[in-house]
Formats: sequence, structure tokens, C-alpha cells
Amino acid sequence: MNTGDASGRGRVPVKVKKDRGRTSSSRKWLERQLNDPYVAAAKSKGYRSRAAFKLVELDEKFRFLKKGAKVLDLGAAPGGWSQVAIAKGASVVAADVLAIEEIPGVTFFQADLTDADVPAMLKDALGGPADVVLTDMAAPTTGHRATDHIRTIALVEIALEVAEDVLKPGGAFVGKVFQGGSSNELLARLKKSFREVKHVKPPASRAESVELYVVALGFKAAKSSGA
Repeated sequence: MNTGDASGRGRVPVKVKKDRGRTSSSRKWLERQLNDPYVAAAKSKGYRSRAAFKLVELDEKFRFLKKGAKVLDLGAAPGGWSQVAIAKGASVVAADVLAIEEIPGVTFFQADLTDADVPAMLKDALGGPADVVLTDMAAPTTGHRATDHIRTIALVEIALEVAEDVLKPGGAFVGKVFQGGSSNELLARLKKSFREVKHVKPPASRAESVELYVVALGFKAAKSSGA
């Protein structure tokens, strides 16, 4: 899958005229949306958000979405990443504290990941261990970079805890962090649990955004203690 017309080459920039009923910040946001080729491409492909292309680009680089794979999408709203996984031929179970509109082929749970019963429920819905766990979750930004980084890392840690419980050996974990990468503790945990860990900023991630993605491949299953 490729991003098609998302390059933006040859597009004439759109300017939004000043309007008494529109603030300067809302005008700038609207201009950014109108001039964002990924927004237009998402609309043309039927994706629920431009963020779908971040997963498309990450998968083009690392090839973790395979036909028949069991995928768990955490913090799935509004559903763009689940759409991409389904298009790749994966079986998808998704969860979020927010409700989303139904996506054909996706089993969705409105659930809180901090609930102790949720990981087992999701694993049961998958019909066994997951091949891939995805999370594009991010806490609402405060404007204070250090605070935003800490809050988003906390969400990634929750998603990773679920991943370590549901992933099969060799599985993959893909999650959002902020620039500065993963915290030392999270990075050490990832390197202990996975054979390969990379930080990536896909082209679809806006240049001004501080977001990065961690791609962890080759999950190491916990060794049985035996008798």
C-alpha cells in the first residue's frame, strides 16, 4: 500500500480569509487542514484520519502487518489504524475508552486498559496470542513538552504491559512516544522484551510535531520456569 496522492506536489496553497467569527488559531488550523495532502488522501481513500498513513509508512518500512495476522489496536479511536490493518488482511481486535463507529471486520471493545480483566478479554477475542500490538495513543497536550512526554510515555507503558501479556513469540509492538524517544526505563524494558527496537518519524508525521514512533520487533516470550 502506498500513500498515493499524499505527496502534495503541484498543489496550490489555500489561504483562508480573515473572518470576524473565526479566531486566528482556528484560521491557521483550517489552513493547515486544507493544505495537508494527507488529509485529502485520507478522505479519498476512506480513512477516518490522516494518522492512518503513519501506520502505512511504518509498515512499508518494517513489514509487520501480514495477511492473517492477529492485530490488537489499543486506543483505536477514530479507527484509522484498524482500517489499515484490515486492508492488509489482518484480523483486528480494537479497544478504546471512547466509542467509535463500526468498522467492518473489526471487533471493538469500549474498555479501559487499566482494568485488570481487559487484557484477558482482548486475548480471548483474538482467539489466541496477538502477532502485532499497535497503539497511537497520546495524552491531550498541555503545551509543556516535558509534561506531554511523561504523560504519553505513561500511556505507552500501559499498552506495552498489555502487549507483553498478549503477544506471541516473534510478535511486534508499535507505539507513539514524543521526541526525546522512550524513557530510559521504557527503552530498557523494550530491549529486554524484543530483539530489535527502533525510533522512527514517518513522513506523515507533521514536521512541527514532536511525536515519534517506537517499533519493537521479535518479541521474546517469557521462559517457563519449569519444574
